[in-house]
Amino acid sequence: MAAEADAVQAQARAAELERLIHLGEALGRSLDLESIRDVVLQHLPKLADSDEAWVMLRAGGHWQALVGTARESRRDVERTREHIANRALMSEAARATSPVASEGQLCLPLTAGGQTLGVLGIPESAGPFTEGRQRVFAAAATLLAIAVRNAQLFQELRENSLRDGLTGCFNRTHAIEVIDTELRRARRSQQPVSLIMFDIDHFKDINDRYGHLCGDAVLAAVGSRMRDVLRGSDLKCRYGGEEFLVLLPETPLEGAKRVADTLRRELADMPIHWKDEMLTMTASFGVTMAMPSEVETEAVIGRADAALYRAKDQGRNCVRVSIESAVA
Repeated sequence: MAAEADAVQAQARAAELERLIHLGEALGRSLDLESIRDVVLQHLPKLADSDEAWVMLRAGGHWQALVGTARESRRDVERTREHIANRALMSEAARATSPVASEGQLCLPLTAGGQTLGVLGIPESAGPFTEGRQRVFAAAATLLAIAVRNAQLFQELRENSLRDGLTGCFNRTHAIEVIDTELRRARRSQQPVSLIMFDIDHFKDINDRYGHLCGDAVLAAVGSRMRDVLRGSDLKCRYGGEEFLVLLPETPLEGAKRVADTLRRELADMPIHWKDEMLTMTASFGVTMAMPSEVETEAVIGRADAALYRAKDQGRNCVRVSIESAVA
């Protein structure tokens, strides 16, 4: 009889280890949080023997639900889990990255690279939590934490490759890809999308008089001010040299013109400290809006560029709208 019980336990442990291996293999192929979520949704209920297991991730002082059943996606349940996760992470056991019992949940810190990234929670109803099962859950938490950290690093690497290192704005290649996508989306939704192109006035004179390091400081200041003034959803791009581009989703032409004029004034009022001098700068702006059903990125950018050069020809430090957009 004892031999039979031992055989059953051995089979159960072997099945758990096999499920853990499958989880690890699937996570190893996942390079973004979306695919990690899909993997966890598929494998965690089997591993935990519960449909109510959950994962909360912590980023920038905020909690984000990675996994929870549809009926448990309500905000009040998420707040409860945030509370449980916070209490669990404050415990001594969590500091040692050990499983923690907290308010009816077995909580396992997700720790990788010296950072606590979140919490894996398994309800007590999935118990009993034998020492062997806790080791399996701890291993699952480690695999999940490594996958999440790798996804974060991959995203950071991808973002860095798409950004201009000096200004923090996206580069030209990425901007064109995003504009292509937004134009297609705008065509389907029939929502407006506008584009601003601007150029720093007399930038060559700044480089010639003060040197290229000063020119770099001016460009960096422009990138910083763009982030201060524009929405998070607005694409900010260094298009080339001293030329910048802004994509404004769901923004009509008049709204884009107001945004351009606000940014123009902000740049003109922005002091730039260089050595013992205080410098100022201005910029010229061209604005356009995509035509209904328009999908040609080059045509939209070309109109914004033409409006920009009209602003240059008409005295600089001003905003001009493309004639075609005004007629449309």
